Amino acid sequence: MRKLTLFVLLTFSLSSNLFANRILIPMDETQRNHLKAYGIAFWLLKTHGTEVEWLLNYKGGSFLFTASQTFINECVIRGVSYEVISEAESQSILNVIASNDANMDAVKLNKAPKIAVYSPKTTQPWDDAVTLVLTYAEIPYDKIFDEEVLENKLPEYDWLHLHHEDFTGQFGKFLRMRGQAWYQEQKLEAETIAKKFGYTKIPDLKSSVSRKIRDFVFGGGYMFAMCNATDTFDIALAADGVDIVEAPYDGDGADRNAESKLKYENCFAFKDFRLITNPYEMEFSSIDNQQEERGVTESNDYFSLFQFSAKWDPIPTMLTQNHANLIKGFMGQTTAFKKQYIKPDVITLAENRSIGEARYIHGTAGKGFWTFYGGHDPEDYQHYVGEEPTDLNLHPNSAGYRLILNNVLFPAAKKKKLKT
Repeated sequence: MRKLTLFVLLTFSLSSNLFANRILIPMDETQRNHLKAYGIAFWLLKTHGTEVEWLLNYKGGSFLFTASQTFINECVIRGVSYEVISEAESQSILNVIASNDANMDAVKLNKAPKIAVYSPKTTQPWDDAVTLVLTYAEIPYDKIFDEEVLENKLPEYDWLHLHHEDFTGQFGKFLRMRGQAWYQEQKLEAETIAKKFGYTKIPDLKSSVSRKIRDFVFGGGYMFAMCNATDTFDIALAADGVDIVEAPYDGDGADRNAESKLKYENCFAFKDFRLITNPYEMEFSSIDNQQEERGVTESNDYFSLFQFSAKWDPIPTMLTQNHANLIKGFMGQTTAFKKQYIKPDVITLAENRSIGEARYIHGTAGKGFWTFYGGHDPEDYQHYVGEEPTDLNLHPNSAGYRLILNNVLFPAAKKKKLKT
């Protein structure tokens, strides 16, 4: 009986000692799997309601939380590097971070955001970087499309992703591929939804969807867009009530004075751009820095993250957490944004200075936030229609994919007012 009591007391002592400790997930070069580390943070918030501290600029944007054997086991299962540290060590780290001369901050993550990915229900001939990394990191999400948006389901979510979608109603300008099965499926899907909601033209349907998404952000939502969902979303807002689409897509010609009727004030990010209405040219406007203009190749295509003051500008600091400052570039139907078309109040988070293009930008709209990230897949330089999806098991430390996951966790943070 005495031995059993001693065993129970020893077990309780060890358990209590572990509970008094903290777990630090480093996010610098020592981390074995950066992408799954975000999944651990999300899992703690969603499954256990455990508060996580995001240590901005400390070891690449590390995570700190109360220790338990369950949490340790999950890190081991997912292959995420971690350290068990004492409360004293934890407080010492927080003291360093709080120091006035340290460009660091500790942000509390309190509640897992509910995530929606805007995507057609029909077959897509390309992968989606965000759904790939959410799946790999084991972060749950719902797929929604035009029907759910028009049925006012967006307020049920905190975070919305838009990827390779064309909000001008021109089916991505893939007119040369109109004979392929996937194109016909998406066209039929769009026509069916348009008919259901009383629209005779796909561009009118997409215009209404764009306004609903705009309202979601203005009401306090978070929107993250990549590839041509970035510029086509803003173009659709600017062209509200103006026909910018040629006959092959909607049955009649574009308004010849369309450009003079654009309402740039409706746009989140861009201004003063010129439209490209040629139905066979796979560009929508002058916003995108096209490959023939960029003058770079895969071997020398890189962009740099801006450094922000963690204590004064915590939001852009959160969005740029990384173990690398120089990120290898990647293309998309919309690859990068020409600076002359970016509104002055937009924050540039990353750019290729040598060719004067922005790659990653952020701003506010009403009570909400939006972020645009140029390119299609951070680990596939020039992704072609029909290629196999990227296997993220081969890229667990992708700096380019980390930027996506920064945006996923961003809504979980207690925000501090942006001061610059």
